[in-house]
Amino acid sequence: MGFYLRRSVKAGPFRFNLSKSGLGVSSGFPGFRVGTGPRGNYVTIGRNGVYYRATSPGSTARISPPPTMPSLADEPSEIVMEDVTGVSSMALMPTGGGDVVEQLNVAATRISLGWPATIAAFVIGLLIMPFGLILWALAAPLCWWLFLRDQARRTVVLFYDVSDAPAAWFDHLVTNWNWLIQSQMTWRILQSGKVQTTYQHKTNAGAYNLVNRVLASAGTTGPRHLSTNVAVPSIAAGKTSLYFLPDRILVRDDKHYSDISYENLVARGSKNQFIETTGPPPHDSVQVGQTWKYVNVKGGPDRRYSNNPVLPVMLYGTIEITSPQGLTWLIQTSRAESAEAISRALVR
Repeated sequence: MGFYLRRSVKAGPFRFNLSKSGLGVSSGFPGFRVGTGPRGNYVTIGRNGVYYRATSPGSTARISPPPTMPSLADEPSEIVMEDVTGVSSMALMPTGGGDVVEQLNVAATRISLGWPATIAAFVIGLLIMPFGLILWALAAPLCWWLFLRDQARRTVVLFYDVSDAPAAWFDHLVTNWNWLIQSQMTWRILQSGKVQTTYQHKTNAGAYNLVNRVLASAGTTGPRHLSTNVAVPSIAAGKTSLYFLPDRILVRDDKHYSDISYENLVARGSKNQFIETTGPPPHDSVQVGQTWKYVNVKGGPDRRYSNNPVLPVMLYGTIEITSPQGLTWLIQTSRAESAEAISRALVR
């Protein structure tokens, strides 16, 4: 199968075990009690729907709503570039069900104590040498204990028991996600602007639309604050990420999470011609033509420019992921055929 179901998951010193009787938790480190560990979430997905259960619920901190940030005025330019990234996770209302998002946001905001304690012990030890060696020997177990405690407090455990049609669908998604992982180049498009005038068309290699994009990377690992027993198709661009779980899509902006259900997801795939200006084209893409940095009205090279390099026209794939709540991701991949395959796989 494309995805796998592990029977146990670790979160710091705690181990969560899945058995026929449900979800259990144990600790193999002195000083850690089961009640002080991370909460374990057990999600059953099958022909009868989706069910949530939890173990070891502790006190849940309340997340204050983020302050409204003022909009920034764009600098005037010849071609007006519009933001195409949609709303951030802070403005995206969770629709995935349960309180997993709230748990993740609590875990992401917890302060780590391991590194500050280690640095403090190291500096103080240097100042009181040779007694610092004794301090380091005494502080080492404590610092290690704090590191394990930090990992446990900053991790949300999510166990999946997937069967029947949902298992076949998720297996198909994980398998097809390899198209994106194996693509030599993947980008997220951040801005898009239409060419309006003949002059703009001639001085932008004959293009009719301009984009600003950043490199993106695809994989099958979940966010750092989540420990789960399944492969998680994911894509990250800068501090933003999408994580495709069996029951929801996690949306991350830096340390803030939200989610959407697959019922609210719209995915479209297409092939588009793209003028590559950032260097040699990817080896796994197809060149379908060429143009010049400056063109005349007939599409040929503008002879008035001595520095007028030839630019390749490539065939890329574009995956458009949106939701009615405002989520928007435009993913460009060098393997044109992967866009439609992944878009179809995302539809449940």
